[in-house]
Amino acid sequence: MRTGGSALVTGGGRGIGAAIALRLARDGMDVAITYARSADRAKAVVEEMAAMGVHALAVRAEATDVDALRDATARAATAFGGLDVLVNNAGIAPYGPFEDVTAEEVDRVLAIHARAAFVLVQAAVPHMTAGGRIVNIGSSLVERVPGPGWALYAMSKSALIGLTKGLARDLGPRGITVNLVHPGSTDTEMNPADGPDADEERRFTALGRYCDPEDVAATVAHLVGAGGRNVTGAAFVVDAGAVA
Repeated sequence: MRTGGSALVTGGGRGIGAAIALRLARDGMDVAITYARSADRAKAVVEEMAAMGVHALAVRAEATDVDALRDATARAATAFGGLDVLVNNAGIAPYGPFEDVTAEEVDRVLAIHARAAFVLVQAAVPHMTAGGRIVNIGSSLVERVPGPGWALYAMSKSALIGLTKGLARDLGPRGITVNLVHPGSTDTEMNPADGPDADEERRFTALGRYCDPEDVAATVAHLVGAGGRNVTGAAFVVDAGAVA
């Protein structure tokens, strides 16, 4: 657990991002979240965090908009007097035959999953000191793709492996750690545990169940806490054993 400090969590208005933001707030951190469209949900998350006695704010920023990402980072750092933690969580889940994917869609998905993370790290690091933590949220599909239709998604999330390892070397001398968390099937609006494909997804897991967003948040909390101070350049899969 990390007591005190400040964090920026992208895509923090719902799902895994909201769970991460709330967990960090519960651990005593001031937290800023970004959101793209769900202003009401982002507001609800901020209110819940503020009720815990921490400073919380939401900033609208499309993950494809480089200037908006930089502005969101600057606003969070100004509000908190710096940044200790960055969690690159915002993402989408493109699915379908690879033959139907357009070049424009490839560019958009890579911008959201890879370019945005790179830009946000560039923007956040000047506001960090030794002890800073960066966590990228990937996907268990980079370890195993169980069926067709996920090529673009898996490719875009795989980029975070190289980014995480490279940044761990770049930022290690500054005392900043960089790690990667790969969620598997997690009960969110994007992939509900009672959805049409849920039973099939459960069959791929060793434990026979979906993860909760809080399971992913707990791993992030460990990495940004005291227990994660000597962990960097590493990837952690939270997927109920789907890639076991």
